Amino acid sequence: MKLFEKYIVKNYLKNFFVIFIALDLFYVGVDLLTNYNNIPDSANLQILYALFQGMNAVNYVLPLSIVFGMVVTYFTMIKSNELICMYASSISKKALVRPFFITSLGLTLLYIGLNCTEFAYAYEYSSNLKKYSRISTNSEDLFLKHNNQYIYFKKLDPLKQIAYDVTIFEVENVDLTKVIRASVASFVQNHWILEHVSIIHKPHITSLEDKGFSIEHIEKLQTMENFKPKIMDNVYQSEYTLSVSDGIDALRFFEDQGVNTSKIKATLFYQLFFPFFAPFLIVILYYKAPVMGRYFNMAVIASSFAFITLVVWSGLFLLSRLAANGVIFAEIAILLPIVVLFLTALRFYSKH
Repeated sequence: MKLFEKYIVKNYLKNFFVIFIALDLFYVGVDLLTNYNNIPDSANLQILYALFQGMNAVNYVLPLSIVFGMVVTYFTMIKSNELICMYASSISKKALVRPFFITSLGLTLLYIGLNCTEFAYAYEYSSNLKKYSRISTNSEDLFLKHNNQYIYFKKLDPLKQIAYDVTIFEVENVDLTKVIRASVASFVQNHWILEHVSIIHKPHITSLEDKGFSIEHIEKLQTMENFKPKIMDNVYQSEYTLSVSDGIDALRFFEDQGVNTSKIKATLFYQLFFPFFAPFLIVILYYKAPVMGRYFNMAVIASSFAFITLVVWSGLFLLSRLAANGVIFAEIAILLPIVVLFLTALRFYSKH
């Protein structure tokens, strides 16, 4: 890495972290003041709630901090005449924009990687702490379809991956063929293990001599492959989101079941593509920014850049919510604007 690139990256990261921490703490502070009467009285749970809300705030403040960090760094370099000195040293615009873009791209990929983990469930955990004073909450009375089975869970604990009072109805065409009941079921190695199982067999009767229904009792039964508890719980609790890995599994699973997957697809597109607006917007703003401050009002231009960033972010966020509610296809609401930003940034980069 060249000396000027190290200098730009160092200053950019410093400004980014200052802005990011400030916005994150502001978000958490406002939330604590707003919901102080609703959060648990325990100091430990209050700290956990603030931590989860801080993690949830990353979804909103990280993309903004990436762009704001570049704006602050760029205009600081203009004010100190460092930028014009770099140009005078025969450093091109393309060479100067690359450290900004690569650093912001790395931060964006890091954020997407976090969304592949339990980090994506921070909002769910904070909501559970506020409502139930515990991280995990049980879902009750779930009725779902899996291939030729209709499954009823009296109670599901997605964190422990345990279900209670499970009933499975197996059908063939429109005929009920089997009813499976179990007191407890555990999700182990992509399968549900049912314990203390009773199976009622209902054969197809064609004459009086045919054998009627029979009851079978077994200790354990393995069934329902890849029917993950977190997928079931979060599809049932529609206000929550899914991690990238669970979202991909859910998309594959429910597409095979013929279930509408527009919300799941919108969630995945939001987590995978929405964050890329920040690196692409950085390139666009960079090429529209002035080279020196002698003939321009820097405060007005910097404010207009911040305003443009907020407008783009809020517009994309609104489109993502419309896609999540099924009003607009996720490909049009989320993917298309990101592709347009990418092509615009590529045009500016190639043109100059």
